[in-house]
Amino acid sequence: MKKLIAIVIFIGFGVILTVAIQRFYTTGHLPNNEVIPAFYESGLNLVVEDEHVIFTDKPKIIDGEILLPFDLVKKYFDPHIFWDEEVEKVTITTKDRVIRMKTNNLEAFVNNKPIVLNIPVIKENDKVYIPIEFLSDFYNIDTTFVAESSVIIIDYKAGFKQIATPIEAGAVIRSGRSDREPIIRKFDAISDEEENKLRIFEEYDNWYKVRTWDGAIGFIEKRYVVAKIVMDRDMEKSTQESLWEVEYGKINLVWDMVYTRREDPWSVGEMKGLDVISPTWFQLKNQEGDLINRAYSKYVEWAHDNGYKVWALLSNDFQDPDMTSKFLNNTESRENLIKQILAYSALYKLDGINIDFENFYERDRDAFTQFMRELTPILKEQGLIVSVDVNDIPCYDKKALSDIVDYVMYMSYDQHWRTSPVAGSVAQVTWQERILKRVLEVEKVPREKLLLGLPFYTRLWQEEIDENGQKKLSNVALSMKDARNKIIKNNATTVWDDVSGQFYAQYEKDNSTFKIWLEDANSINLKTSLVHKYRLAGTCAWSRNFVSPEIWDVLYLNLKEIKSYQEWNELNQQNEYIFLHIY
Repeated sequence: MKKLIAIVIFIGFGVILTVAIQRFYTTGHLPNNEVIPAFYESGLNLVVEDEHVIFTDKPKIIDGEILLPFDLVKKYFDPHIFWDEEVEKVTITTKDRVIRMKTNNLEAFVNNKPIVLNIPVIKENDKVYIPIEFLSDFYNIDTTFVAESSVIIIDYKAGFKQIATPIEAGAVIRSGRSDREPIIRKFDAISDEEENKLRIFEEYDNWYKVRTWDGAIGFIEKRYVVAKIVMDRDMEKSTQESLWEVEYGKINLVWDMVYTRREDPWSVGEMKGLDVISPTWFQLKNQEGDLINRAYSKYVEWAHDNGYKVWALLSNDFQDPDMTSKFLNNTESRENLIKQILAYSALYKLDGINIDFENFYERDRDAFTQFMRELTPILKEQGLIVSVDVNDIPCYDKKALSDIVDYVMYMSYDQHWRTSPVAGSVAQVTWQERILKRVLEVEKVPREKLLLGLPFYTRLWQEEIDENGQKKLSNVALSMKDARNKIIKNNATTVWDDVSGQFYAQYEKDNSTFKIWLEDANSINLKTSLVHKYRLAGTCAWSRNFVSPEIWDVLYLNLKEIKSYQEWNELNQQNEYIFLHIY
């Protein structure tokens, strides 16, 4: 019997030796049989997908709950997570949620609704730690703590994952893609137990990059395993789709300057083809986030009776950038404003909110984006459309804002503004097209979210020489009707300017030269063609108070009846631009 055992052992050793010799002749070396630990670091280790994360500040386990350092969460899961040092509060925004957590407080708020945490955000040695398991659904991640190996494993949820199961005893996982690399895991027995299954992350010619059930990351030869795809769970559907779209054509929106209550809104008259009206109702009152409210229900009833959606405008104080800065950089002030605008939206049965923050500091660019991240999910949860107004001042991160809101209102006017050093058009059509292309191609704002700004006003420029012989330039904004009347009344010479797409007029009076680039049906016709040429969502116009009645017919034709730029071009090939001195 002993001889038989010895023979079996000898044969077994011979087989192993033969395999080793074959490997030696095939590769020119014997395989490395050194076994090393998967983790050299003591204490907790963190693995995110297929990466062993080395961070200065280690994760924590407190009362069975996993807490990750704030900077680690920011790097791996949420670049927009926000920490307000002054009030010691963390704000997290997703597509449809705003989560606020204060240090050492078990009460958190999700879209302003209280929820009790198992463990709060903590601050220790000036480092902030976040309870990550509470946030797993918001971040769409799976979190596991493997006590046997003191490893925290975090995976991004996906529709499927690839799994490998060893099929041969003696299979090993190595630290690199070569049998010269040391071994980090051996499989002495083959089974279908979960502990034997490997998660595949990368595939190479003869190797897979894998992770074991307890977090060890390495490489295994393909010949040792069988791989298959396992359905995990469907990824969450994006909530970025707009809650509302026009029934047909392009969006036609107009802002309405309403600073006092208009008792008879129906006196405005018909606005053919209008989809949305945006009254200037709400304004930031102070740095604490209190609001000035000019809204009233009768206006909304009138608008809805006429088929118009009401997207009330919320602005800052354009003349006080310091107040705006203090508001934007304070979490509790932002919370206060959001709660108020939410309440007013419900009270007045609004359809949307349009945010118009202007003339604030470039240094507050990210703070404004954060404000929009916090505001948008809560408004959208209430069924409101959220839009934001932007221009080409650097305080707007247009791409980031377009990722957050339903629509971006591009204020593509004031090419020559109130304090411009030279006289010129409010918005040449060639200038509009040039900046529009940049916003689409360089700044990557999605065309299906972008509304082109139309000016319903013009500026009358006055050039005069003062008593010191210095040239003095001033201007006044005029409605379409008043601008045309100025031209007619002063018998001004008018010429069509192809570059601006406008009539230009000039006249002399009271030792001054007056210049005007007219906005009228002709110029609006040309500007709205850009909506079809660049396949935009529609137009937004400033403002209803300046418009002439015939403009609504132009907008209706171009935004509702004409379906393409080619169709518009065919209808306008034979246009002749003649200024008629009869109004």
